[in-house]
Amino acid sequence: MHRFINPLLLWLAHASHADLIRQIQFLKEENSILRSKLPRCIKVTPRERERLVRLGRLVGTAVRHLVSIVTPHTFDRWLKGDTWNKGTRPRPRKPGRPRTPDDIRQIILRIARETGWGYTRILGELKKLNITTVSRSTVVNILREQGLPTGPARGTGTWDAFITRHAKTLWECDFLATRVLTWKGWKDAYVLLFINVASRRCWVSPGTFHPSRRWSREQAIAFVEAHRQDDPNHPTMILRDHDSKFGPGFDAALRRRSITPITLRIMSPNLNAYAERMVQTLQQECLDHFIVFGRRHLDHLVREYLIHYHTERPHQGVGNVPLGPRREPAMQATTARPDPEPVSPIGRSSVSARASPRQGGQLACRERLGGLLRHYGWREAA
Repeated sequence: MHRFINPLLLWLAHASHADLIRQIQFLKEENSILRSKLPRCIKVTPRERERLVRLGRLVGTAVRHLVSIVTPHTFDRWLKGDTWNKGTRPRPRKPGRPRTPDDIRQIILRIARETGWGYTRILGELKKLNITTVSRSTVVNILREQGLPTGPARGTGTWDAFITRHAKTLWECDFLATRVLTWKGWKDAYVLLFINVASRRCWVSPGTFHPSRRWSREQAIAFVEAHRQDDPNHPTMILRDHDSKFGPGFDAALRRRSITPITLRIMSPNLNAYAERMVQTLQQECLDHFIVFGRRHLDHLVREYLIHYHTERPHQGVGNVPLGPRREPAMQATTARPDPEPVSPIGRSSVSARASPRQGGQLACRERLGGLLRHYGWREAA
């Protein structure tokens, strides 16, 4: 580089003033063309900046008309030594409006995901929360960045949203059929099962060999009577499939008691998933392990399982804890046999397994139905 610069300086020293002006104009035009081919922002190293500052001081104030690699304002800061070094001074703020704080962004996204509201409704909710620094365009941009719709959700909504909205008072029902051995051979026995979507509490009718429409109507009335108006799980809607054993009398009995029956589409078991799963659970965890001798034996097995289901068995759908005691029996009083002893964490067939980490307690196991159903708890030491 020096072998080109030195001859140039010697040649400029012998040139006249007019020649220097023409040469500078040519160099400026050439520099302008070269700059047009380069990116808008050119980064220079500290050493290159130092060289420019040294030569610029010699030129004086005229350097403001010559410098083109940076703006004149930036070059003035270089001359004053006002340069930004990473880790020593705060970085200059980028031009434009500051970014919306993350806590406000999270509030906007939470409201949008939980409600499905549009940006106008969300903006009104923010003003109610005394957040007035956000504009409509900001809300729209935040929603678009996350792929959320900016307009309100319209239409009938999804089935999942319907179930969630009505879960506390929404019940599902279905029939359970199992083979029962009688004096006349094998027969199909039926029970009618109701389950609450939110609490997972279950009500099961007595068994029958003749599930007529009249019998189904009577069980619907008995179910409603077992869940009075003061019950927090009092049903307002009951889902059922197209089973012919229900019939119009079943729906009419519910409507007269201010309960809306909802008949699901044909061949859509997923819409009645909670009842379908409870039927499968009762069958697999209890009835499949026995030869059921008659209807009374069936009622006894179902009753023992429901006591275990409600008071002892943890449920993953409600936080993996037992449902707890309830005021009404799980089955009709006409067929339910009183429990020989009260249900407690320690059963009548308890055996000590090991010392408890709790002072003075022992781990005990309660068995039901010949050891098929087990429940563990702490027993206080004598």
